[in-house]
Amino acid sequence: MAGTLYIVSTPIGNPDDITLRAVRILNKVAIVAAEDPRCSQALLAHHAITTPLTSYHDLNKEDKTPVLIRRLEEGQSVALVSDAGTPLISDPGAFFVRQALASGIRVVPVPGPSAVLAALSASGLAGEAFVFLGTLPRQKGRRSRLLAQMRGDDRPLVLFESPSRLRATLQEIHAVLGNRRMALARDLTKS
Repeated sequence: MAGTLYIVSTPIGNPDDITLRAVRILNKVAIVAAEDPRCSQALLAHHAITTPLTSYHDLNKEDKTPVLIRRLEEGQSVALVSDAGTPLISDPGAFFVRQALASGIRVVPVPGPSAVLAALSASGLAGEAFVFLGTLPRQKGRRSRLLAQMRGDDRPLVLFESPSRLRATLQEIHAVLGNRRMALARDLTKS
């Protein structure tokens, strides 16, 4: 019988913001496929989890996916984690999940912390409906076109941006969308 691929959400800052179920799953799987094993190792060590780690990211997905699928087909279970938050939500993993599903592997989400929802909940902006843009494209033309599609849309926009590009991105948002209420969030749960 094939193993299960668990998509495990990890804390977005505070290592204690992990679910009990996630700790249980991370303890029981044969291996944890991690975006950055060094980052994930710190989380696992914090919770006394000794499960082996392997790297899984966009640069090695073509090589690693068949190896992990083979392990799943042999009956071993695998957990996929990102550095923070939920895999596939602006993080690697979609290729792996598609291949697992195509191979008849059971895929089970283990929900938990969400940077998107944490930021929105602490922003004071209405959260009944919102648009998540993920990480904006680095190319100015593509970024401007994506933002232009949001003209006339009153819903809060949630996006990820690196600190080094933040000032330029805010200027571009203002240039494309005009005056708009904004909230900036960073390291919301770190203590």
